[in-house]
Amino acid sequence: MSRSTPDSCPGVLRLHQAADGPLARIRVPGGRLEPAQLQALAEAAHELGNGALELTSRGNVQLRQVSDAAALAVRLDAAGLLPSRTHERVRNIVASPLSGRVGGFADVHGLAARLDAGLQADARLAELPGRVLFTLDDGRGDVSSLRGDIGIHALGEDEFALVLAGAGIGVRVTASEAVGVMLDAAHGFLDLRGAGEIGQWRLHEIPGGAETVTETLDRSPTGAALELGATHDVPIGWLDQDNGLVTLGAGVPLGTLPARTAEFLAAIERPVFVTPWRSLVITDLDEGPAETVVRVLAPMGLIFDAKSPWLQASACAGRPGCAKSRTDVRADLSAAVESGRIPPADTTFGAQPRTTDPAASDDSAPLFDAADVAVLGRQHWSGCDRRCGRPTGPVTDVVATEHGYRIEATHTP
Repeated sequence: MSRSTPDSCPGVLRLHQAADGPLARIRVPGGRLEPAQLQALAEAAHELGNGALELTSRGNVQLRQVSDAAALAVRLDAAGLLPSRTHERVRNIVASPLSGRVGGFADVHGLAARLDAGLQADARLAELPGRVLFTLDDGRGDVSSLRGDIGIHALGEDEFALVLAGAGIGVRVTASEAVGVMLDAAHGFLDLRGAGEIGQWRLHEIPGGAETVTETLDRSPTGAALELGATHDVPIGWLDQDNGLVTLGAGVPLGTLPARTAEFLAAIERPVFVTPWRSLVITDLDEGPAETVVRVLAPMGLIFDAKSPWLQASACAGRPGCAKSRTDVRADLSAAVESGRIPPADTTFGAQPRTTDPAASDDSAPLFDAADVAVLGRQHWSGCDRRCGRPTGPVTDVVATEHGYRIEATHTP
């Protein structure tokens, strides 16, 4: 696939003009935010944005309705969230959030920091499209399932499988080799897509791209191709760390975190990780403070119950944020959750007539008013057929049309 338009992914220095105003996307490599950084984001959202932080499917943060882009850049630079003006949009690095604390074969967070530094130090890699995704999986299979462009998947403490275009290709590397090989693979992708802004945005868009990049690395496969699953457990609730401390996984309804709640999180004075499932991981807590965090933040809307119906559903921006959306899908989805039409996980309705064959045409699919939509399990609500923000893996699509919602049976795209 060759794109006919330049990659227009927003950043801090190049905002997206959304229907409700300018939108800034702040890259958070590895998802890690220090308390002072989270406080800076909360203040920026309150004073320069719409009062909330949006968590993205790549573990980044967005601010909507930015009133002063220059002032925002100054604040983020001072907080260490804009370390490179040339590479800011290409620092899309997702790492297993629990790595080094709860399970996993290896701690990949140090490698994520080294990869980020390596990207920024290489002038040519600023040419990468803003949609390229690097994944560092500690072996549990959580971020490899995101089908990134270039990544590693731990097989042991010092053995990693190289992942290209979302697939394990049989190449093995050590921890000391991993960052260099990923950077070399990024150069290989640039060589394939050619010069200029127009071209493929993702490695999987190039036929045989993964195989060709592998050849440029001068590394022969030494192991079997890696089978990567599409499902995993999102970290929610009380999680005992390997060192005796506590991590809390907190769901964020529709990925929208009010600035006031973010300030409370910053006041905990512990590292917080933004996950690619639009949730948060609060780390390194003693048991007493962890209990206090749950007691204070649950009433403020954070979710510590892994069976919450809010964790079953995601949505695109919808109206008023997106001009292409046919309706306010977030309001409709919220009403469905609050009315019980989206039940907790593991609930059964019996037969669900409100699903259709995904191969059926739009004209043949039944349509439902927003108040009549009732869906079981993992689902994504979209304001149009583009289905922006749709998660990977099996998911039921609830798609707005001009005359109601179309529901497509759970399938894997």
